[in-house]
Amino acid sequence: MSRLSTPNRSEPATRPAPTGPISRRRVAGVFALAAALLVLVAMAHLTQGTSSVGALDLLRLLTGADDETARVLVASRIPRLLAGLAVGVALGFAGAALQSLTRNPLASPDTLAVNAGAHLAIVAAAAFGLALPALPAGGLAFGGGLAAAGLVLALSGGGQAATTRLILAGSATAMALSSLTMLLMLLFEQATIGLFAWGNGSLVQADLAAFTQLAPVIGLAVVLLVALGHRLDILALGDDTATVLGLDVRRTRLTVVLLAVLLSAAAVTLAGPIGFVGLCAPVIVRLLGRVLPGVHRHRILLPLSGIVGVVIVLGSDVLLRAVLGGQAGVDVPTGVVTTLFGAALLVWLARRHRDAGPTRRPPGGHAAVRSRAFHLTVVTVCAAAAVGAVVLGMLAGDTWVLFGDIVNWVRGRTGPAYTFVLDQRWPRVAAAALAGAALAVAGTTVQAVCRNPLAEPGILGITGGAGIGAVSLLTFAPLAGVAAISGAAGVGAIVAFALVYGLARHRGLSSDRLVLIGFAVWQGGTAIITFIIVTSDPWNTGKALTWLSGSTYGRTAPQVLPVAIALLLSIPAVIAARRELDLLALDDDTPRVLGVRLERARLLALGAAALLTSTAVSAVGVIGFVGLVAPHAARALVGGRHSRVLPVAVLLGAVVVSLADTLGRAAIAPAQIPAGLVVAMIGTPYFVWLLWRSRATPARPR
Repeated sequence: MSRLSTPNRSEPATRPAPTGPISRRRVAGVFALAAALLVLVAMAHLTQGTSSVGALDLLRLLTGADDETARVLVASRIPRLLAGLAVGVALGFAGAALQSLTRNPLASPDTLAVNAGAHLAIVAAAAFGLALPALPAGGLAFGGGLAAAGLVLALSGGGQAATTRLILAGSATAMALSSLTMLLMLLFEQATIGLFAWGNGSLVQADLAAFTQLAPVIGLAVVLLVALGHRLDILALGDDTATVLGLDVRRTRLTVVLLAVLLSAAAVTLAGPIGFVGLCAPVIVRLLGRVLPGVHRHRILLPLSGIVGVVIVLGSDVLLRAVLGGQAGVDVPTGVVTTLFGAALLVWLARRHRDAGPTRRPPGGHAAVRSRAFHLTVVTVCAAAAVGAVVLGMLAGDTWVLFGDIVNWVRGRTGPAYTFVLDQRWPRVAAAALAGAALAVAGTTVQAVCRNPLAEPGILGITGGAGIGAVSLLTFAPLAGVAAISGAAGVGAIVAFALVYGLARHRGLSSDRLVLIGFAVWQGGTAIITFIIVTSDPWNTGKALTWLSGSTYGRTAPQVLPVAIALLLSIPAVIAARRELDLLALDDDTPRVLGVRLERARLLALGAAALLTSTAVSAVGVIGFVGLVAPHAARALVGGRHSRVLPVAVLLGAVVVSLADTLGRAAIAPAQIPAGLVVAMIGTPYFVWLLWRSRATPARPR
């Protein structure tokens, strides 16, 4: 994996705390300005709401009794304000601590999947009918967040591996946890009603009960982190140096992780997972390094990050209600605005970064070289498995049929009942197999271009764009047919890819920049999808969630045709470019030396991946992990040469999605589990094993 480096003038990454003297007057001035900004935002926040109480009413309350204004403040606005204060402080401190601990500028409760783990724990409790007070719910969220963070840190070399590895490990883990959360929300729709909006971070509070229970927990964790500030300064010098200076590195790391996860869990319990605050606040503070040289000292960094976190949370809420009106503060989660802000900041940071060089191991670089006979054997077995998966898909479902019934149906000799069943079933089976094959080819090309075996088509922002297109049509044209929805998804996917590619070309196309910008666009797309759903019909999210979970339900032959055409056009082109893909997977210099036009080759490869992914998503919805797992499994079987990887990956992708669709249709028939969620449950263990096997050794600080 390559590391991201950047000129010192724009580097927001963690760095050793300065040992020289700092200006106390300048520090006090910065804190005073930050506090003044916080007070202004808080005052503006108090003047907004669904009632007519405004700034003048609040001023009159200071000079005399006004029962109506007092009731509005106590019942609604003060609880919301205090929730924003607590969440901003908690996430700001947690993000700063995690970034310092991992020495990674993009570590945060979001990228370490802490929020996703905590969210899953709380939704699971609601799904199974557990109505917990704030403190027990916070404990449950703490357990879920700690497990998720521990997994991501273990799989990414303690978070000290390259920035893109942390992003990929965290985002894929969060994707798996979010899939489980979505499955619970679909299976227990009544028990989890209203949790979709809350799951994106909402400051709406019924009273002060949750705040009064969680505020002491947040306060204690904040005090302990500040007390550990000097130890974090020493730890920033490197583990070896810190050990020489007498610091118990392991105990310090464990304590900081526990406190950061505790803060994140408290924030999720209070307001849901509000995205990107823990990433943005410390980055913004570190960008003040030229104005305030001592800002990297943790007893300055941590409190400033907390204040900036509050400003981001409350400022987003103020902006939301100022633009859309007071009711928007109730309907639209605050996390939508913070996520869009964080995505924009991440794009800006990514465009200022540059690769440090081709230091990562290419995908499949460790795979053994296989003989031609072995390759043909693997292809034959995979082809047989694909045929078997398709046949099983035709046999299984809410109504099981026999193989003889399928033969008679092909000959046109079945009765009306079986004819109806099989006429409805074959487009679903075909859509699953073809979409799986398309995603596998797309994943193979993306991993070659990014030179990263953990990359998958979703990092191009395609799934986010497709989701926006489909959900928009589902929302604003509810009578639209499936073909129209698929077309809208395809258009959205292409637009998203064009945006990611255009932004990533700054200073030449960089693989790391492509990953970071794609991740940002994906997160931004998710926020826009949430906004569309909650502003249209927040209590009827089942249809959109089903599509976003990846389902073949209701698919027809016309929807299958675009995927088949895309495969027929793309597979020959990708196979013809197999030599270029082999070279792209090595580094930037080798293709140039051998006469490959690097930019053109990348654009064609990514364009093919975008075409395949957009048609697959338009046909079956959003299905993750296939583009990650199938290419890697193919390389493990037949080696790293793309002439051998592509056929095996195509067949494995078809097998995985076909079996997932069949299992989802038959497991709890007549109810159905979306194929994308089944793939996530199947792919997650393999992905964890893959990350563990390829985990990087933490880099020693210099």
